[in-house]
Order: sequence, then structure tokens, then C-alpha cells
Amino acid sequence: MELIETVKHNGLMLALIIRAQFATDETTFVTPPEYAQQVGFVVYAKGSVIPRHRHLPVKREVIGTSEVILVRRGKCEVNLYPPDGTTTIVRRLSEGDVLVLVSGAHSFRMLDDTVLLEVKQGPYLGDYEKERF
Repeated sequence: MELIETVKHNGLMLALIIRAQFATDETTFVTPPEYAQQVGFVVYAKGSVIPRHRHLPVKREVIGTSEVILVRRGKCEVNLYPPDGTTTIVRRLSEGDVLVLVSGAHSFRMLDDTVLLEVKQGPYLGDYEKERF
């Protein structure tokens, strides 16, 4: 099993799966800089300090909604679909796995009682921003 799996369909990136077992001793970003969500592991030595700071109000234009899902507890299957929805790619996720949804569509089926931590751009507009098929 790959510890960082890229899930593609016809060359189009659908998702990244970072398995719970992935570890690094140096700062590693798993997403390229052009992605709407930057996902990475930032490594600090004992005693390191991150100085007090704030993020400036930089205007960004984002089209679409990218999501990052962390399986906090349980197991599930994610179904990944290219934009045309014609193909299904199924992957199983377990506790500690991280899913970075990049493009296309997705659905989930819980295999156990499951808690997912979801991070995405807001504000969330509810069903107005979803197309179910």
C-alpha cells in the first residue's frame, strides 16, 4: 500500500490519500502550490518556537470547493468519480487516514461508526452548492 496515493482518472487528479502510517522527519507538503488547499506536515525540533503572527487579508479567487477529510475514528469507503460521473474508483479509509479531494465528485459509505473531520472553504451554502446524481 502506498503511504501517499494519488488517485487519477485519465490523467486528472481526483484525490490524494495520506495513510495514517505516513511519517516524515522533514517538512513535507503533499499538495502542489497551485492547489486551493495546501496540505503538508510541518516538522519542528523540540524547543522550536513559531513567532506570534497573523495572516494578512490577501484576496484569493477560488473556484469550486476543495475538501480535506481526516478519519478520526472508524472506517469508511470513499467512492471517487471524474467530473462526468461515469467511473467509480473505490478506496477504503481507516482511522488516521487523510483524504484530499481535488476534483470530480465523491460519496462515502461507513463501514463502522465513523467520525470524519472535514475542512473546506466557507461559508458553506448547503444544498445550493451541491449537485446530487
